[in-house]
Amino acid sequence: MKDKKAWHVSGYLALLVALVLAVAGVLLLVNEFTRYESNGVVVVAGFVLIAVAAICASSLTIVQPNEAKVITFFGTYVGTVLDSGLWMVLPLTAKANVSLKVRNFNSQTLKVNDAEGNPVEIGAVVVFKVTDTAKASFDVDNYERFVEIQSETAVRHIAAQYPYDIFSSTDGFSLRGNADEVAAELLRELQSRLQVAGVQVIETRLTHLAYAPEIASAMLQRQQAIAIVSARTQIVEGAVGMVDSALRQLEANGITLDPERRAAMVNNLMVAIVSDRAATPVINAGSLYS
Repeated sequence: MKDKKAWHVSGYLALLVALVLAVAGVLLLVNEFTRYESNGVVVVAGFVLIAVAAICASSLTIVQPNEAKVITFFGTYVGTVLDSGLWMVLPLTAKANVSLKVRNFNSQTLKVNDAEGNPVEIGAVVVFKVTDTAKASFDVDNYERFVEIQSETAVRHIAAQYPYDIFSSTDGFSLRGNADEVAAELLRELQSRLQVAGVQVIETRLTHLAYAPEIASAMLQRQQAIAIVSARTQIVEGAVGMVDSALRQLEANGITLDPERRAAMVNNLMVAIVSDRAATPVINAGSLYS
């Protein structure tokens, strides 16, 4: 089933003709019924005029802006009227409204397992519009409900393809760190699912993303531990550089330390720099060897 243009002409002329025929038929009937003897042919003509006026009126339809009328004639799809205004189409046809406006669908907050098996809560918004009224009307039962179900199915499928976050140094996509890429992948998959309904997906975005409450506390502790380890790694790297620089400056100034004093100095500097608390200096009045 493909969308096609239905035959239609301006409805103002048809409306005028219907009014003229209806008035003429009513006048004939009133005139004949008020006479002492009525002419059967004139009475039939009056009823025929009224019937023709009713048929002309049944062909009139009003199309609002950003809407379409799907025309069916005794179960046969004859076309769609996309132009707004008052139009005359085939008489005795059924006319169904289909909105062409851009609409949003906010999915519910879904609880799914990510690629690592962790339960996460995820939600998305889908911006869509109807581009093929025939498919939207006849190829699916209810295209709005179809969009809702397929959107939630696509969100579940995408969430299961990626982990919530990547804690290692390896490259890869994650739901939290690659929101734009995940949204683009969701759009592509959803468009392929909704093609059968004549719906175009304009944009998709994740509106909610979080760990499920039962593991949120544990995952927060994991993130904090990783942050602490990363910070400690940088501190140690900086401390080693500072100690090496201090030893080089002492040698450049002609101060030579034996291996034991050198080790003691390195130990004291590393403890003072790496420690997460303020260092407490101790003055040694004796000898290192005593």
